[in-house]
Amino acid sequence: MSGITVLVIIVAIVLVIWLLSQSIHTVRPTNRGLVERFGKYSRFANPGIIFLIPFIEHLVRINITENMIDAGLQEIITSDSLNAQVDAQVYFKVRPDEESVKASQYNVYNYMVQIVALARTTLRNIIGTMTLKDANSERGKINSALYSNLATETKSWGLEIVRTELKEINPPTDVQETMNKVVKASNEKIAAIDFATARETQADGERRAAIKVAEGQRQAAILQAEGQKQAKVLVADGEAQAIKLVNEAADLYFKGNAQTLRQLQAVETSLTNNSKVVIPTGSSLVNVIGGLAGIDTTHPPAK
Repeated sequence: MSGITVLVIIVAIVLVIWLLSQSIHTVRPTNRGLVERFGKYSRFANPGIIFLIPFIEHLVRINITENMIDAGLQEIITSDSLNAQVDAQVYFKVRPDEESVKASQYNVYNYMVQIVALARTTLRNIIGTMTLKDANSERGKINSALYSNLATETKSWGLEIVRTELKEINPPTDVQETMNKVVKASNEKIAAIDFATARETQADGERRAAIKVAEGQRQAAILQAEGQKQAKVLVADGEAQAIKLVNEAADLYFKGNAQTLRQLQAVETSLTNNSKVVIPTGSSLVNVIGGLAGIDTTHPPAK
């Protein structure tokens, strides 16, 4: 075997190996493939090993995982003639079935660019009919309208719109400053009302407490007065009872001897006032008083 023959064999082997390397391809689970032959669609490639005819067939890989694209910050004139800076994000993915993958390549040119343009246009149409205040307070409504429009328009592109998020709505600087002042004033007003309500509640509580204290003092004074009144009544009753007993005793012991009783009372009054009492000769004060009382004082009682 000559050297030329050996060289041809080596070149042939190298060529075969290169051709095999060009014909064997793999598709990952995150992708789907479209095999094109002479520029025409030939077959669908699922994940795994794909054999292609070198120089004749071509494999196009399409990612089917969820993607996020930013619509980009843009100025939109609202219905109240204010320039608002608006940005949004769109989350989407290519559906994994064959027809959807084909549509994403053959029905639209660069769907990534198309989605951005469509989202920006849709935002202008939606927010342009709203005031700036409504746009800030109805973000959910804007997201829902944006999602609905994109889902309808991209249906023929083989795409699935997962969700849309309104990223930000920024009013002009002077409007933002005015809004901040309004919000601050509103918060201060609410704080003042809350403080006034708290003070009113505290004053009402103090007033109720004072009323309860005064009521307690009044009840105590009433009870004390009633107690003193009852005590006086009891004392008066006691004095009346004592007077009654004295009168009964007087009636019992001095009945028929009213003159003698008056004499004793006169003597008692004289002794109380330190007045002079005239005693007969040969008599003592005890004898005189005893005589008035009808008691014999000349003879002591027998023991």
